[in-house]
Amino acid sequence: MILAIHAIPEADRLAAIAERIALLQWRDGRETAGAVARQVKRNEQAAMDSTAGRSLQDEITGILADHPVIRAAAQPRRFSPLLISKTGIGGQYGPHVDNPLMGRGDKRLRTDLSFTLFLTPPADYDGGELVIDAAGMRQEVKGEPGHLILYPSGSVHEVRPVTRGERIVCVGWIESLVPDAARREMLFDLENLRAALRAQLPAQSAELLTLDKTIANLLRMWARA
Repeated sequence: MILAIHAIPEADRLAAIAERIALLQWRDGRETAGAVARQVKRNEQAAMDSTAGRSLQDEITGILADHPVIRAAAQPRRFSPLLISKTGIGGQYGPHVDNPLMGRGDKRLRTDLSFTLFLTPPADYDGGELVIDAAGMRQEVKGEPGHLILYPSGSVHEVRPVTRGERIVCVGWIESLVPDAARREMLFDLENLRAALRAQLPAQSAELLTLDKTIANLLRMWARA
């Protein structure tokens, strides 16, 4: 399942994030890539270990963790540390698959879902499309600022070469409470059904109570806390 989500709709908040990103220092993006991906990665990444970087990371993670669609679709257990990526002219990230496990010790995380949060207006750069291959389908995305693409970490994906301007995005990974993608999709469908029925039925209706019970019991069966 590949989802497009309007994660940060507030223009003033996006502007404030952009101002803070402009003050960060940058490093070679290959420092955070795996052995195979390092060979096809040509970009820069912000140093997030500074006070400013950690503060920005906490703010964006909080926004995403609280977003109802992300919660319903991903059933997050943990978010990875976030990366802010900058790709200029000639930069790209060739076809690759994300590492299945990231971090060490207590911070080790299984990557069930990947996301890209777009921060640069698409008119500001040429190229730089995010291309995702999943289940025989290829999807190319070049989102508006604040829009997020959520997709399976096991899919082959790439960032096309940038030929004009500069592309800045925030990327990260989610370990889900429900590792099985088909089960997550069923829960997402049920959450959407519940949202629609809440607009039509009383909160204590038999239909909604039955649906509440079903979603809760499926989570009890499938979740790995």
